[in-house]
Amino acid sequence: MSGIRITKLFAFETGHALYGYDGKCKNVHGHSYKLSVTVFGKPITDKNHVKYGMVIDFGDLKKIVKEEIVNVFDHATVFNKNTPHLKLANQLKEQGHNVLLVDYQPTSEMMVIDFAKKIKTRLPNHITLHSLKLQETESSYAEWFAYDNI
Repeated sequence: MSGIRITKLFAFETGHALYGYDGKCKNVHGHSYKLSVTVFGKPITDKNHVKYGMVIDFGDLKKIVKEEIVNVFDHATVFNKNTPHLKLANQLKEQGHNVLLVDYQPTSEMMVIDFAKKIKTRLPNHITLHSLKLQETESSYAEWFAYDNI
């Protein structure tokens, strides 16, 4: 049976600020992110299996990505917890805002690495994460490919 890649698209709104950056993105701002998740596997060949012919049920992939990424990052503000933004983050949290503190500069590049780690741990053993594309704006995106990270 041939190996097949399938892709599911997601969208979410997230704010962030880049501490120490020398441009506008040092200010708190947000993006309408688009995330493409591509996995690789072989379609199930057991004709008695409820998911016969599927690499993975799109609904199962959706559940994983929603739980690990979309539901966590959507309408949250992300700060690197190892910067002075921690003070601002705590003030926002006290006012009831959804704030995420991460161990990295919340750029698209670092976010897509984080997302890959989270998604890979949840995939069934017979499915591999092939690639992620995190689009920050209409013309800017970061991509992660498994073969670049072996």
